[in-house]
Amino acid sequence: MAVAGLSACASMDDGRASLSPDTRTIGPDEAYRSRVETIARRRGIDVTWVNPPVREETLVASGD
Repeated sequence: MAVAGLSACASMDDGRASLSPDTRTIGPDEAYRSRVETIARRRGIDVTWVNPPVREETLVASGD
């Protein structure tokens, strides 16, 4: 029974350690917020962001 348990552990290696780190980052989408707030201000509307818009960006590795 112990042999079966050990072989199950060895087969569970899915290679996570060999994957590169995530190159995506999520940050505020200031350009979109600015456009919406400018249009709203022209129309006399006050915008309160409950869930501010975010933008997903991919980081580019430098050639250092």
